[in-house]
Amino acid sequence: MQLILFLLIISVACFGLQIEPFASWANWHRGLISDGQWWRIVTGNFTHTNYPHLAMNLAGLWIMAFIFRPSARSLALVIFVTSLAIGFANFTTHMTSYVGLSGVLHGIFAYYALNEALNGRRSSWWLVLGLIVKLVWEWTVGPAASTQALIQAHVAIEAHLFGALGGVGLAILSKLKTKF
Repeated sequence: MQLILFLLIISVACFGLQIEPFASWANWHRGLISDGQWWRIVTGNFTHTNYPHLAMNLAGLWIMAFIFRPSARSLALVIFVTSLAIGFANFTTHMTSYVGLSGVLHGIFAYYALNEALNGRRSSWWLVLGLIVKLVWEWTVGPAASTQALIQAHVAIEAHLFGALGGVGLAILSKLKTKF
């Protein structure tokens, strides 16, 4: 029940951030973050280019929550850590603005799939491999043109990579913590 409540809160927050002036106050914007609007490091992940973009990302979030069945607390931590990872790592790119939850979704998937694999669920290594193949595909072939048309923007494959790396790092830290 707590997980469903948490997912509803995230969903409502994302819908709320589609409305002006909130959307303009929330997007990741290099110049405005540099000018002190630090909250955008996290909030840029929760606003979207349009409603199809939002619906696609929220569907992904709910599906992953159904598949992995995390606790609300665990999912909140993964979302926050990957949001920070993406928000800071975006500064290493030429990106000037960014919106969308897809990088965080890559982090969620990476964390829970790798966490399962590291804890003995061998079939989850296939999920990890699938994520690696997807990321390599995006970086070599490029993102799907149909997705770019749907969201009316360039797909930020950098954020997908940063989110996945954040999820991997968190899974490794989690495994190391349980060892000691």
